[in-house]
Amino acid sequence: MAEQELDSMSLSELRLLSAFLAMETTDTLLCLARECGGGKVTEKVQSFIWDHCLTKAVGKGYESYSKKFLKKLITEIESNHGNVLDELYEQYASYMISFKDDNPVRENERVCKCISFLFPDCFKLSICPKSRKLVVPLQCSLNMLEGDTGCSVWPSSLFLSEFILSYPHIFSRKSCFEVGSGVGLVGICLAHVKASKVILSDGDLSTLANMKLNLEKNRLNTETNLSETSIENQNVVKCIHLPWESASEKELQNFMPEIILGADVIYDPSCLPHLVKVLAILLNKKKSYIDNWEGSILNSFPGDGKVNDTHDLDASSFTAQRINTSEVKGIINDAVDLVSRADPVTYIASVIRNADTFDRFLALADQADLRIKDLTSTLRPFDLLPYMKSYDRSSIRLFTVT
Repeated sequence: MAEQELDSMSLSELRLLSAFLAMETTDTLLCLARECGGGKVTEKVQSFIWDHCLTKAVGKGYESYSKKFLKKLITEIESNHGNVLDELYEQYASYMISFKDDNPVRENERVCKCISFLFPDCFKLSICPKSRKLVVPLQCSLNMLEGDTGCSVWPSSLFLSEFILSYPHIFSRKSCFEVGSGVGLVGICLAHVKASKVILSDGDLSTLANMKLNLEKNRLNTETNLSETSIENQNVVKCIHLPWESASEKELQNFMPEIILGADVIYDPSCLPHLVKVLAILLNKKKSYIDNWEGSILNSFPGDGKVNDTHDLDASSFTAQRINTSEVKGIINDAVDLVSRADPVTYIASVIRNADTFDRFLALADQADLRIKDLTSTLRPFDLLPYMKSYDRSSIRLFTVT
């Protein structure tokens, strides 16, 4: 979309368009449409929806999505005794004829969503587009379990992406490695802030194939050959197949990144020993760090270990706070402290769905001599997805592992 077209939109219109492209729920779209019209869906708002959403929607899944939205939109307008534009009636009739209810988008099919990061006016860094909007098209699955959960967009990957875009100086000119990269959103954001190396990994081959497609959709070159020459090419994003349980110390030591990232990787108790092993190797610069790992860690599952510098890890007591401009200076100072680190560091964004599982992770990390710190309340990202009502930022925690 042309920048001058975006510039002419109001913030409420931009949020409505962004929500439509991200396939937010129809209730969210209706709420944003009312905001555009000052409390009701006016004819001007209908014209905007027709001109900018319905007539320009492309990509798999949008027909079914648009049909559901149009049905609710027309019902909303009629129930409030408003006038529905003829174009909307005609488009809905077209959907009824060409896209019947007996042929819906199935749960296991993939669609193309566009995630739009909307930068606030106070955001003055060079990574911010002139349009103040970064749009990332992603092919993803409506089935949250497809690709071993890797083909769906998860809240923690949205949070970690906001974090990268909010503090680009942490990641710029740094070699970055993501464990469990899913749809590739975090990697795309790392490339946008000009990380010197971006290596994305996943243990599921179908997820890896989908991730490579998404990188190509975002005009990023992909590479699977990890030769010494190609790994130094800053214009290439590496994609590697890396099941945690079979990852060797020698294989991991070929990477030695400065920053490791993970989004929602603390969820399966059986995978935690392997995850901790991978993190411990990547974080340690010395050779032969994981001696006798199978005997000491992989066969143990403690439940009551504690880790120093990990505070208030009860998810029920956590509430995220919205950032305001008066806090930006102090938070950026915290970020500068992180940039000055000489040793590798891991950033993990996670929803704590099961306290026992998280306690196991903490105990295993303690045995591996890893130090965990909760940065959730001290280093909050900007809210770059204000239109995304389905995204609950307050449930996500941000940790460093060193």
